[in-house]
Amino acid sequence: MATAPSPASILCFDGAPLAAQDVARGVTRLFFRQDLLALCEVPLPNGRRADMMAIDSKGHMTIVEIKVSRADLMGDQKWTDYLDYCDRFFWAVPSGFSLDPFETEAFAPGLCGLIVADRYDAAVVRDAPMRKLAPARRKAETLRFARRAALRLVGSLDPGLQGLD
Repeated sequence: MATAPSPASILCFDGAPLAAQDVARGVTRLFFRQDLLALCEVPLPNGRRADMMAIDSKGHMTIVEIKVSRADLMGDQKWTDYLDYCDRFFWAVPSGFSLDPFETEAFAPGLCGLIVADRYDAAVVRDAPMRKLAPARRKAETLRFARRAALRLVGSLDPGLQGLD
């Protein structure tokens, strides 16, 4: 049995740099207008943790990896591990971040979208191509997403409750 997260742990990037929190907020607002509902810091079955994961009304899954420094971006060798768990993958960066690295093969522009965000809003600079998940994977990821969202809601209502995850 997993313990429901405390309300503080439900906040996007609680304890992370303010720039990452701002990017997450802006991306959330953009996605909300596009009818995508996002969760922050979502563990994946392969042991990785997606910075953000969103689902749309058709059940399509989107993962967003947030980068707020060039060093963090250049050191990221794990991002391809997310591709098996989403239909679309985006990088999200704060305003003023150099977009040049995202045009190199190391960050596979043909596989990834790009979002620039601040705390108030975000804009898609390059849309992410749709690579549909296999039906069995979609079902598993949809159920995991729904259960995680419900567990976070339960934790916000009563941090003392425990639930299955």
